[in-house]
Amino acid sequence: MHRASAARRRPAFRRLLVAQGLVVLVMALVASVVSGVDALISTLAGGLVCLVPQLYFTWRLGSVRGGRQARRYVSNFYRAEAGKFGLTVALFVVVFITAPPSNPIFFFSAYVAALFVHWLAPWLLRERPTP
Repeated sequence: MHRASAARRRPAFRRLLVAQGLVVLVMALVASVVSGVDALISTLAGGLVCLVPQLYFTWRLGSVRGGRQARRYVSNFYRAEAGKFGLTVALFVVVFITAPPSNPIFFFSAYVAALFVHWLAPWLLRERPTP
């Protein structure tokens, strides 16, 4: 019984990740219509540079819960955040060295738009009443 109530209190990060993915896909569709395939590829690359570190952070943070293990949770949170930052820097380097975006405005627009979805986190992560 206690485990079920703890599972209900955990935020559903899946909604946030899906919202970020949908924003990137909509931007990619708009970019492909406006500027063609090169803009589509640049937009998808920018979105992935934002989404992959976020997925890592969510995976890393999901292994430990708060409560009795608060110290371990905080330590894991900082490690996850440091890993997310390092992965973001590495992905930027990889993208700009191996395959520079042909249209940087779409690349950075997709990155920033996916990043700004976090502003919707309080709305996306709140508990929804069940009918």
